[in-house]
Amino acid sequence: MHIIISPAKSLDFETKAPHTEALDIRFPKEAKQIASKLRKYKPDELMSLMKISSSLAQLNHHRFQLWAYPFDKKDTKAALFAFKGDVYTGLDATSLNADEIAVANSKLRILSGMYGLLRPLDQIMPYRLEMGTKLSVGKHKHLYELWGNKITNLLESDMNEQESSVLINLASNEYFKSINKKQFTKKIITPVFKDSKNGEYKVISFFAKKARGLMTRFIIQNQITDPEQLIAFNEAGYYFKADLSKGNELVFVRDNAE
Repeated sequence: MHIIISPAKSLDFETKAPHTEALDIRFPKEAKQIASKLRKYKPDELMSLMKISSSLAQLNHHRFQLWAYPFDKKDTKAALFAFKGDVYTGLDATSLNADEIAVANSKLRILSGMYGLLRPLDQIMPYRLEMGTKLSVGKHKHLYELWGNKITNLLESDMNEQESSVLINLASNEYFKSINKKQFTKKIITPVFKDSKNGEYKVISFFAKKARGLMTRFIIQNQITDPEQLIAFNEAGYYFKADLSKGNELVFVRDNAE
């Protein structure tokens, strides 16, 4: 069983990460193409392209000017510890022990507009680039076209290598769209997290993102291999709701948000 999650817009390259194996990114050619294109953008152009503030545009303009492959290891950090967002708050990777980090590196994959498909211990340089950004690179009109079937093929290869037949989709729709579902041969199960609001169960983005991280941690720590075991997930007050679940979509609800 494998898991996919989205990256985060926020990064933490200041906090020291646990000492781990350092792996190289597996799509250096594509990452270099993207960085080369973004390096040409002025801060105000990045503001418009990414719909970000002036200060964030200045920061990322600086990042892309410094971006160079092969990486200088002092400028990199393992992807698992570099991302800092709601999903990663739930995952709380820095509190995982060495064995759990090894399980994560084996079973968890992070989708990325810049790097394609990351293993947790792949070393990355800081960047900001959402998969849905309308960035043309070479003959490709946008990132989905640039990545094509490359992410799908590598993910399937990783799963075949470990004889893994089920993918747990804990990524956002924006990133999940980078996988070609028609070509992908593995079973996909998508957990959905809903909170009670005004008498209805609804997906509330902030809570759902953190719950995806909690579910990822639950799978890693319990070394779950059978999707049926997912229904035991009860972190942060969530519980499986069979009557709302349908097919390969497993719905977990919470009555009182924490």
